[in-house]
Amino acid sequence: MNLSTLARTSLLHLSPLRSTSSTRDNATESVAIEGRNINFSVNTRQGKMVPILKDCSIRIPSGQLWMLLGPNGCGKSTLLKILAGLLTPTNGALYVRRPKSYVFQNPDHQVGTNLSLQTPEASLTMQVVMPTVEADVAFGLGRLNLTNSEVRSRVSKALEAVGMSEYLQRPVQTLSGGQKQRVAIAGALAEACKVLLLDELTTFLDESDQMGVIKAVQNLLDISGEVTALWVTHRLEELEYADGAVYMEDGRVIMHGDAASISKFIKAKQSSYIDRINS
Repeated sequence: MNLSTLARTSLLHLSPLRSTSSTRDNATESVAIEGRNINFSVNTRQGKMVPILKDCSIRIPSGQLWMLLGPNGCGKSTLLKILAGLLTPTNGALYVRRPKSYVFQNPDHQVGTNLSLQTPEASLTMQVVMPTVEADVAFGLGRLNLTNSEVRSRVSKALEAVGMSEYLQRPVQTLSGGQKQRVAIAGALAEACKVLLLDELTTFLDESDQMGVIKAVQNLLDISGEVTALWVTHRLEELEYADGAVYMEDGRVIMHGDAASISKFIKAKQSSYIDRINS
């Protein structure tokens, strides 16, 4: 089977959207993220419309870790921001289970951005850097009218899920990049987040921190059974930890399916490219 046939075959497994509303019936509860024919364009200073995303369709099952990858500039981070509600698509149908949380690429810019169940789609509750890890994870819980005991319980369970329990009283500024990312994820988990949208979390991390973040996400998915994670990455080796993957090129979803098939497809493209430049 050649590459184009493999890509077309994988796309056939993407079921059509059943609903575009913010609530789901029982038949669709197994899906956490679903989009159909999502387009996004920007206006240049000359008034020209430039397409960034072109008819992108995805479907991510609940309780799984999926990865979104492709070459630089292919539109993967733009698609993630649309799923988070940070950008509005030009057209297309979209559903993302809520509450959801978006965690940025650079942990030194901020720890996290939580998109709460009660706020409009584009409204954000910014999680700032607090004095300690405990305070930082608890920061977003202030609006939930919880008792002190309930807050401590949620913080403790969230930090345990990401392997950061021993850092409870540690000053945030003393943490490594990977540890800060894990604190951001713990903050989302403490707020009962159902969908994690993770934008290239390991880009600025060393190998040890990279593995710590990946294992933290895997662990919290295993513990909760309800959290779904979509992880934007450019590192092909991270695919081995994913349940499924979406591969993009030039603003389009090229493949959508199991991680092994996506990995095989990308490696075949890389090999073909190397053969061409060496011929």
